[in-house]
Amino acid sequence: MKRLFKLGMASLMAATMLVGCGKAPTANKKPKGKVYYLNFKPEADAQWQELAKLYTKETGVPVTVLTAASGQYEPTLKAEMAKTDAPTLFQVNGPVGLAGWKDYCYDLSGSKIVGELSSNDFTLKDGKAIAGVAYTVETYGLIYNKKLLAKAGYKQEDIKSFADLKKVVEDITARKKSLGFAAFTSSGMEGSSDWRFKTHLANLPIYYEYLADGISTTDAIKGTYLANYKNIWDLYINNSTVAPTQLSVKKGDDAVAEFVKGAAVFYQNGTWAYNDITAVGDDNLGMLPIYIGAQGEEKQGLCTGTENYWSVNKKAKQEDIQATLDFMNWCVTSETGIKALCGAEGAMPSGEAGMGLVTPFKKNLKSKNRLVTIANEYVEKGFTPVSWNFTTMPSETWKNGVGSALTTYAAKQTDANWGAVKKAFVEGWVAEVKATKAKK
Repeated sequence: MKRLFKLGMASLMAATMLVGCGKAPTANKKPKGKVYYLNFKPEADAQWQELAKLYTKETGVPVTVLTAASGQYEPTLKAEMAKTDAPTLFQVNGPVGLAGWKDYCYDLSGSKIVGELSSNDFTLKDGKAIAGVAYTVETYGLIYNKKLLAKAGYKQEDIKSFADLKKVVEDITARKKSLGFAAFTSSGMEGSSDWRFKTHLANLPIYYEYLADGISTTDAIKGTYLANYKNIWDLYINNSTVAPTQLSVKKGDDAVAEFVKGAAVFYQNGTWAYNDITAVGDDNLGMLPIYIGAQGEEKQGLCTGTENYWSVNKKAKQEDIQATLDFMNWCVTSETGIKALCGAEGAMPSGEAGMGLVTPFKKNLKSKNRLVTIANEYVEKGFTPVSWNFTTMPSETWKNGVGSALTTYAAKQTDANWGAVKKAFVEGWVAEVKATKAKK
C-alpha cells in the first residue's frame, strides 16, 4: 500500500498531462454492444449520467448508469448481477471484494485500459489475471475550518497529537455557547454516514496493529488499539453539534450542512467531499491527520489509498464486453472523459463540476481540488501516510456489526456497551473470515 501511495500522490497529483488524444470508437451504422455501469459513488452520479449521454450521442452505444445508495453497493450488485441484463462494468473493493466476485471478473490483461495505467501497481490481480484496475486514489482525514479554529484561539500547528486535539476540542466545547459553534459535525450513524466511522475511522486501529505486527492482513485481529479507537470516538460524539443520543438518525448531509454553515470546526471526510464544501472557501479549508494517541503519531500523515477497482463482467455478451472496454478507454483518454474524472468546478460539458478525482491513468490532470493539494503537501513535508487497510476487513457484515455496536454505545456510554464494540470488532472478525472461507 505504501508503494501505491507514493505512486498515487508524489507522481499523480503533481502531473499535468496532455489531453485530447482519446477518441471514441467510430460510430458504425449500427453500433454493437451496450454498457451497463453500476456506480459505487453517489456523489458522482450526476457526472456519470452526463458522461453516459454524451458517449451515446457520440458513438450510438447505449450506456446505462445505475448508482447504488450509500452503503448499499454489495446488495445492489448482488441483485443486479442476478438479472438477465446484468452490469457489464462494476466495482470491487480490493482483495476481499475480489474474493467474492472473481468468477465475474474478465481478465483485463493486454487491454487498452491497463495500458493507460501509470503503473501496474494499480491493478488488482487474481493469480496472473488482471481482475480490476484502480480508477482513483483518495485521501481522508479531519477537514477543518481555519477561520473557526482561529476564532477559538488555535491554529494547525497547535495540533500534532491526540492529546493536542483533545485539549483543543474540549476547550471549544467548554466555550461552545460564546463561540457559537461546536468542535465536531455530527458523527451520523445512518447509512449515508456510518461508513465514515465503522470503516474509515476503524482503519486507524487496524493500521497501527498491522504496523506493530509487521503484517498487511490477518484472519484474527487482536484489537491492540481498540482503546485508542474508543478515545477518538468518545471525542467525536461528546463534542458535537448534537447529543450522542441523536446520532443514530443523523445523515451524511446533516454533517455537510453543519460544516458549510459554520456550526462546527472539524468534519471527518475525504477529498471526494470537496464539491460539497466549496462554499467554505479554499483559503478557509484545512486538513489534519486523525490522531488516536498511538506512539509516533506526530509523524503521521493523512489516510491515502484506493478501494475503487473497475472490473468487467466476463459473463456478459462478448459484444457488450468490448463495448464496455471501449467506454472505459474513452473515459480515461478523451478530453471530455478525463476532465469529467479529474476536473472541479465547470469541468463538465454542461458547466457543472467534475468528479475531482486523482486517477492512476497517464492522462491524469493536475487537480484543482483544495483537499488534494493539502494531501500533496503532507507528502512533500515527509509525513507518513496511513494506508487503507480497511480493504482487508472481512465483510460488510463485520462493518455493520461494528457500526451497530458503535451506535448503541453512543446512545448509552457504558463499559458493557463498549465491550460489545470490542466483541464485534475482534470476535466478529474471526467469525466473518471463517464464514467467507466457508462460502468459497
